[in-house]
Amino acid sequence: MNRYTLRTGALEGVMIIVALIFMVPIYVLINLSVRKQSDISSPLIPTQQPTLENFSAAWEQSGLGQAMVNSAVVTVVSVLLLVALGSACAYGLARATSRWSAPAFYLFMIGLLIPFQLALVPLYKNFAAIGLLGTPIPLVIIYVGLRLPFTLFLYTTFLRQIPAEYEEAAAIDGASMFGRFRRVVFPLLRPITGTVIILNGLFVWNDFLTPLLYLSGSTARTVPLAVYSFVNENTTVWPLVFAALLISVVPVLIAFFAF
Repeated sequence: MNRYTLRTGALEGVMIIVALIFMVPIYVLINLSVRKQSDISSPLIPTQQPTLENFSAAWEQSGLGQAMVNSAVVTVVSVLLLVALGSACAYGLARATSRWSAPAFYLFMIGLLIPFQLALVPLYKNFAAIGLLGTPIPLVIIYVGLRLPFTLFLYTTFLRQIPAEYEEAAAIDGASMFGRFRRVVFPLLRPITGTVIILNGLFVWNDFLTPLLYLSGSTARTVPLAVYSFVNENTTVWPLVFAALLISVVPVLIAFFAF
Protein backbone atom coordinates (compact mmCIF):
# COMPACT_ATOMS: atom_id res chain seq x y z
CA MET A 1 0.00 0.00 0.00
CA ASN A 2 1.12 3.55 -0.75
CA ARG A 3 1.73 5.57 2.39
CA TYR A 4 0.20 9.01 2.83
CA THR A 5 3.21 11.27 2.43
CA LEU A 6 3.84 14.94 2.96
CA ARG A 7 3.92 15.44 -0.81
CA THR A 8 0.45 13.89 -1.14
CA GLY A 9 -0.90 16.17 1.57
CA ALA A 10 0.62 19.21 -0.11
CA LEU A 11 -0.95 18.25 -3.46
CA GLU A 12 -4.33 17.78 -1.81
CA GLY A 13 -4.01 21.15 -0.13
CA VAL A 14 -3.23 22.84 -3.46
CA MET A 15 -6.23 21.16 -5.11
CA ILE A 16 -8.52 22.27 -2.28
CA ILE A 17 -7.31 25.86 -2.63
CA VAL A 18 -7.83 25.79 -6.42
CA ALA A 19 -11.32 24.33 -5.94
CA LEU A 20 -12.21 27.10 -3.48
CA ILE A 21 -11.00 29.73 -5.97
CA PHE A 22 -13.26 28.25 -8.63
CA MET A 23 -16.17 28.27 -6.16
CA VAL A 24 -15.87 32.02 -5.50
CA PRO A 25 -17.92 33.10 -8.59
CA ILE A 26 -20.63 30.57 -7.70
CA TYR A 27 -20.71 31.91 -4.14
CA VAL A 28 -20.99 35.50 -5.40
CA LEU A 29 -23.77 34.49 -7.81
CA ILE A 30 -25.86 32.85 -5.07
CA ASN A 31 -25.00 35.48 -2.46
CA LEU A 32 -26.11 38.44 -4.60
CA SER A 33 -29.19 36.67 -5.98
CA VAL A 34 -30.74 36.51 -2.46
CA ARG A 35 -29.67 40.01 -1.39
CA LYS A 36 -32.06 42.94 -1.05
CA GLN A 37 -31.64 45.75 -3.54
CA SER A 38 -30.94 48.24 -0.75
CA ASP A 39 -27.92 46.24 0.45
CA ILE A 40 -24.79 47.69 -1.17
CA SER A 41 -22.19 45.83 0.88
CA SER A 42 -19.34 43.86 -0.68
CA PRO A 43 -20.35 40.82 -2.78
CA LEU A 44 -18.03 38.68 -0.65
CA ILE A 45 -19.80 39.53 2.59
CA PRO A 46 -22.57 37.00 3.38
CA THR A 47 -26.08 38.41 3.02
CA GLN A 48 -27.54 39.10 6.46
CA GLN A 49 -31.22 39.06 5.48
CA PRO A 50 -31.59 36.79 2.43
CA THR A 51 -34.78 36.96 0.39
CA LEU A 52 -36.26 34.84 -2.39
CA GLU A 53 -38.37 37.66 -3.80
CA ASN A 54 -35.65 38.46 -6.35
CA PHE A 55 -36.36 35.24 -8.23
CA SER A 56 -40.08 35.93 -8.70
CA ALA A 57 -39.37 39.57 -9.57
CA ALA A 58 -36.71 38.59 -12.11
CA TRP A 59 -39.02 35.98 -13.64
CA GLU A 60 -41.95 38.38 -14.03
CA GLN A 61 -40.22 41.63 -14.95
CA SER A 62 -37.90 40.21 -17.63
CA GLY A 63 -40.25 37.69 -19.23
CA LEU A 64 -37.68 35.04 -18.45
CA GLY A 65 -40.07 32.14 -19.01
CA GLN A 66 -40.73 32.98 -22.65
CA ALA A 67 -37.06 33.88 -23.14
CA MET A 68 -36.03 30.42 -21.92
CA VAL A 69 -38.48 28.82 -24.35
CA ASN A 70 -37.06 30.90 -27.21
CA SER A 71 -33.48 30.03 -26.24
CA ALA A 72 -34.36 26.36 -25.94
CA VAL A 73 -35.94 26.31 -29.42
CA VAL A 74 -33.00 28.09 -31.04
CA THR A 75 -30.46 25.91 -29.20
CA VAL A 76 -32.16 22.58 -29.91
CA VAL A 77 -32.76 23.31 -33.61
CA SER A 78 -29.25 24.65 -34.14
CA VAL A 79 -27.57 21.74 -32.34
CA LEU A 80 -29.67 19.12 -34.16
CA LEU A 81 -28.74 20.62 -37.52
CA LEU A 82 -25.08 20.79 -36.52
CA VAL A 83 -25.07 17.14 -35.44
CA ALA A 84 -26.85 15.96 -38.60
CA LEU A 85 -24.86 18.06 -41.08
CA GLY A 86 -21.54 17.83 -39.25
CA SER A 87 -21.54 14.06 -38.83
CA ALA A 88 -22.69 13.38 -42.40
CA CYS A 89 -20.18 15.78 -43.97
CA ALA A 90 -17.38 14.53 -41.73
CA TYR A 91 -18.12 10.95 -42.77
CA GLY A 92 -17.56 11.88 -46.40
CA LEU A 93 -14.41 13.84 -45.63
CA ALA A 94 -12.92 11.14 -43.41
CA ARG A 95 -13.61 8.21 -45.74
CA ALA A 96 -12.98 9.88 -49.11
CA THR A 97 -9.68 8.98 -50.74
CA SER A 98 -9.83 11.26 -53.78
CA ARG A 99 -7.62 14.29 -54.27
CA TRP A 100 -10.29 16.79 -53.27
CA SER A 101 -10.90 15.35 -49.77
CA ALA A 102 -7.90 17.00 -48.06
CA PRO A 103 -8.35 20.43 -49.76
CA ALA A 104 -12.07 20.32 -48.94
CA PHE A 105 -11.31 19.63 -45.28
CA TYR A 106 -8.85 22.53 -45.05
CA LEU A 107 -11.32 24.77 -46.88
CA PHE A 108 -13.86 24.11 -44.14
CA MET A 109 -11.20 24.79 -41.50
CA ILE A 110 -10.70 28.28 -42.91
CA GLY A 111 -14.07 29.02 -41.34
CA LEU A 112 -12.40 28.76 -37.93
CA LEU A 113 -10.09 31.66 -38.80
CA ILE A 114 -12.57 34.16 -40.31
CA PRO A 115 -14.07 36.50 -37.67
CA PHE A 116 -17.86 36.51 -37.55
CA GLN A 117 -17.84 40.31 -37.18
CA LEU A 118 -16.77 40.69 -40.83
CA ALA A 119 -20.21 39.55 -41.98
CA LEU A 120 -22.36 41.46 -39.47
CA VAL A 121 -23.44 44.29 -41.76
CA PRO A 122 -24.08 42.22 -44.94
CA LEU A 123 -26.02 39.58 -43.00
CA TYR A 124 -28.11 42.23 -41.25
CA LYS A 125 -28.98 43.90 -44.55
CA ASN A 126 -29.89 40.59 -46.20
CA PHE A 127 -32.10 39.40 -43.34
CA ALA A 128 -33.77 42.81 -43.19
CA ALA A 129 -34.45 42.72 -46.94
CA ILE A 130 -36.28 39.38 -46.72
CA GLY A 131 -38.16 40.31 -43.54
CA LEU A 132 -36.58 37.85 -41.10
CA LEU A 133 -35.39 40.32 -38.46
CA GLY A 134 -37.03 39.75 -35.11
CA THR A 135 -37.47 36.00 -35.72
CA PRO A 136 -35.30 33.06 -34.55
CA ILE A 137 -34.57 31.98 -38.15
CA PRO A 138 -31.50 34.24 -38.63
CA LEU A 139 -30.06 32.98 -35.36
CA VAL A 140 -30.32 29.34 -36.42
CA ILE A 141 -28.79 30.05 -39.84
CA ILE A 142 -25.90 32.02 -38.34
CA TYR A 143 -25.18 29.51 -35.57
CA VAL A 144 -25.14 26.56 -37.96
CA GLY A 145 -22.83 28.35 -40.39
CA LEU A 146 -20.61 29.69 -37.63
CA ARG A 147 -20.19 26.44 -35.69
CA LEU A 148 -20.14 23.96 -38.59
CA PRO A 149 -16.34 24.16 -39.21
CA PHE A 150 -15.64 23.45 -35.55
CA THR A 151 -18.16 20.57 -35.56
CA LEU A 152 -16.61 19.13 -38.73
CA PHE A 153 -13.16 19.28 -37.16
CA LEU A 154 -14.32 17.28 -34.11
CA TYR A 155 -16.24 14.67 -36.11
CA THR A 156 -13.60 14.22 -38.82
CA THR A 157 -10.69 13.74 -36.42
CA PHE A 158 -12.75 11.25 -34.40
CA LEU A 159 -13.91 9.35 -37.48
CA ARG A 160 -10.34 8.88 -38.71
CA GLN A 161 -9.65 6.85 -35.56
CA ILE A 162 -12.49 4.38 -36.24
CA PRO A 163 -11.41 1.32 -38.28
CA ALA A 164 -13.12 1.04 -41.66
CA GLU A 165 -13.51 -2.73 -41.25
CA TYR A 166 -16.84 -2.25 -39.50
CA GLU A 167 -18.28 -0.52 -42.56
CA GLU A 168 -16.72 -3.04 -44.93
CA ALA A 169 -18.43 -5.87 -43.07
CA ALA A 170 -21.74 -4.04 -43.33
CA ALA A 171 -21.16 -3.45 -47.06
CA ILE A 172 -20.60 -7.18 -47.58
CA ASP A 173 -23.99 -7.77 -45.93
CA GLY A 174 -25.56 -5.45 -48.51
CA ALA A 175 -25.81 -2.19 -46.56
CA SER A 176 -25.80 1.01 -48.60
CA MET A 177 -23.56 3.97 -47.77
CA PHE A 178 -26.38 5.71 -45.90
CA GLY A 179 -27.23 2.46 -44.13
CA ARG A 180 -23.62 1.96 -43.06
CA PHE A 181 -23.48 5.49 -41.72
CA ARG A 182 -26.82 5.32 -39.88
CA ARG A 183 -26.53 1.83 -38.41
CA VAL A 184 -22.78 1.35 -37.95
CA VAL A 185 -20.87 4.62 -37.92
CA PHE A 186 -23.21 7.07 -36.18
CA PRO A 187 -23.71 4.87 -33.07
CA LEU A 188 -19.92 4.74 -32.74
CA LEU A 189 -19.87 8.55 -32.72
CA ARG A 190 -21.78 8.77 -29.45
CA PRO A 191 -18.84 10.14 -27.35
CA ILE A 192 -17.96 12.91 -29.80
CA THR A 193 -21.64 13.66 -30.42
CA GLY A 194 -22.05 14.35 -26.71
CA THR A 195 -19.07 16.70 -26.88
CA VAL A 196 -20.51 18.47 -29.94
CA ILE A 197 -23.86 18.91 -28.22
CA ILE A 198 -22.34 20.30 -25.02
CA LEU A 199 -19.91 22.76 -26.66
CA ASN A 200 -22.31 24.03 -29.32
CA GLY A 201 -25.27 24.09 -26.93
CA LEU A 202 -23.39 26.22 -24.42
CA PHE A 203 -22.24 28.59 -27.15
CA VAL A 204 -25.74 29.08 -28.58
CA TRP A 205 -27.45 29.38 -25.19
CA ASN A 206 -24.97 31.95 -23.83
CA ASP A 207 -24.49 34.03 -26.99
CA PHE A 208 -25.43 37.67 -26.51
CA LEU A 209 -24.23 39.60 -29.57
CA THR A 210 -26.21 37.77 -32.27
CA PRO A 211 -29.63 37.97 -30.53
CA LEU A 212 -28.94 41.59 -29.64
CA LEU A 213 -28.47 42.43 -33.33
CA TYR A 214 -31.22 40.34 -34.92
CA LEU A 215 -33.87 40.26 -32.16
CA SER A 216 -33.50 43.80 -30.81
CA GLY A 217 -36.90 45.41 -30.31
CA SER A 218 -38.86 42.17 -30.76
CA THR A 219 -40.67 39.98 -28.24
CA ALA A 220 -38.75 36.85 -29.30
CA ARG A 221 -35.72 37.61 -27.15
CA THR A 222 -33.44 35.00 -25.66
CA VAL A 223 -32.17 34.51 -22.10
CA PRO A 224 -29.10 36.83 -22.35
CA LEU A 225 -31.34 39.64 -23.61
CA ALA A 226 -33.84 39.01 -20.80
CA VAL A 227 -31.06 39.26 -18.23
CA TYR A 228 -29.73 42.40 -19.92
CA SER A 229 -33.13 44.07 -19.52
CA PHE A 230 -32.17 44.93 -15.91
CA VAL A 231 -29.20 46.97 -17.16
CA ASN A 232 -29.71 50.53 -18.36
CA GLU A 233 -27.72 53.73 -18.71
CA ASN A 234 -28.36 55.00 -15.18
CA THR A 235 -28.84 52.01 -12.89
CA THR A 236 -28.31 48.27 -12.83
CA VAL A 237 -30.45 46.12 -10.55
CA TRP A 238 -27.74 43.61 -9.66
CA PRO A 239 -29.79 41.34 -7.34
CA LEU A 240 -32.31 40.78 -10.15
CA VAL A 241 -29.51 40.26 -12.67
CA PHE A 242 -27.92 37.53 -10.54
CA ALA A 243 -31.29 35.96 -9.72
CA ALA A 244 -32.10 35.77 -13.44
CA LEU A 245 -28.65 34.30 -14.13
CA LEU A 246 -29.16 31.64 -11.46
CA ILE A 247 -32.53 30.68 -12.97
CA SER A 248 -31.15 30.57 -16.51
CA VAL A 249 -28.22 28.35 -15.58
CA VAL A 250 -30.44 25.52 -14.26
CA PRO A 251 -31.46 24.12 -17.71
CA VAL A 252 -27.85 24.32 -18.87
CA LEU A 253 -26.62 22.35 -15.87
CA ILE A 254 -29.30 19.69 -16.36
CA ALA A 255 -28.40 19.29 -20.05
CA PHE A 256 -24.67 19.30 -19.27
CA PHE A 257 -24.89 16.46 -16.74
CA ALA A 258 -27.31 14.55 -18.97
CA PHE A 259 -24.85 14.50 -21.86
